[in-house]
Amino acid sequence: MRRDDFQVIYWDTSAILSALFKDRHSDEAQRWAHREGIHLVSTLAYAETCAVIARMQREHLLADLLIKAALEVLEGGPWHRLSAWPEWKIIQTLSVKWPVRGADLWHLAMAKSLQKQLPELFLLTFDTQLQAAAQGEGMVSAW
Repeated sequence: MRRDDFQVIYWDTSAILSALFKDRHSDEAQRWAHREGIHLVSTLAYAETCAVIARMQREHLLADLLIKAALEVLEGGPWHRLSAWPEWKIIQTLSVKWPVRGADLWHLAMAKSLQKQLPELFLLTFDTQLQAAAQGEGMVSAW
């Protein structure tokens, strides 16, 4: 793979959930999951995903077998777990610039913080507001 083709993909929760459960973005999420590169998932995205899966289980929205399969894919997917946090000043700056929810602001700031050392990084999200903010920050994301 050429250096120009190398990708570092920061997955937000919406992208992970689309990879785990069938929705209108699932095909796109699956294509990204099979791309070469480094796939990153933060502790926040992991926690949010686990919370959604647990809620689905509590509310009996899926059979236990499907819940177990989703957790297995979450654990064994293409993602490298990231134990890091966004820079405080970046959070503050982006909060004024983009009208996104708190968790989405955290994902945007985390990706922006990482992008300082990994300029090829981009944010993969299927949330339209976060998508617009990521594009505005030069972190082109798919779809």
